[in-house]
Amino acid sequence: MYKNKTTANGTISIEHQNWLKKVKQRKYMINITRILILLGFIVFWELAANLKIIDPFITSQPSRIYKTMITLHHDKSLYLHTFITTYETIIGFVAGTILGILLAIFMWWSDFLTKVLDPYLVVLNSLPKTALGPVIIVWVGAGQPAIIVMALLVSFVVTILGVLNGFLEVDEDKIKLLKTFGATKIQILTKVVLPASIPTIISALKINVGLSWVGVIVGEFLVSKAGLGYLIVYGGQVFKLDLVMTSVIILAVIAALMYQGVAWIENRYMKWKI
Repeated sequence: MYKNKTTANGTISIEHQNWLKKVKQRKYMINITRILILLGFIVFWELAANLKIIDPFITSQPSRIYKTMITLHHDKSLYLHTFITTYETIIGFVAGTILGILLAIFMWWSDFLTKVLDPYLVVLNSLPKTALGPVIIVWVGAGQPAIIVMALLVSFVVTILGVLNGFLEVDEDKIKLLKTFGATKIQILTKVVLPASIPTIISALKINVGLSWVGVIVGEFLVSKAGLGYLIVYGGQVFKLDLVMTSVIILAVIAALMYQGVAWIENRYMKWKI
């Protein structure tokens, strides 16, 4: 740790400047290393396919994926399928997160409700949500609503359990202090519990990004006539594995961007908190 962040006249000390410089250099090296690993993997993949170390028909290769992406770009299907899957994921992600947080609030509010629902939530959390796919299709109907419901359910229970645990771990002394001054339960919730649980909520958002994509893709495997999941199934059925790998790469990029969006929200909050 460094001392004396600022000098007496308010300027940054030399020690602090050196520390900041080291932090920036470390971040730079981390980013460079990430890029080099990615580029190295792409180059190795391409060379291994060209040298027949791996079968490009089965594993595809970067150059073939690029050509497939250009083809999808020219016939506009790239944007249609990407938009559909992204739209379904965002709706399922937002709905599952909001509903999960609301139910967690109700369960924190009522200890009776928590004790009643706890065993059911444990069972639902252990149950593979994708196994309910055929049932959801029958209930909701084959189409986009069923896909969104699957994405919602996959993240719903996880959000409830994670956020509720965050609520229950809030410092009891702070809650008792507010009660001593006559605070109502809604005041305790809004002034202490929710602000203290924001890191937990952000962690739930990060988890839900991946879970929502899983729910949407599984739903598209079952009932969709468009979307990246549909392209993966179609490509596998007609042995166009270049199309399969292209769809997987696009999924990875969009999921990473969505995760970075949540990370940006976290950084904004942490900066505000500090």
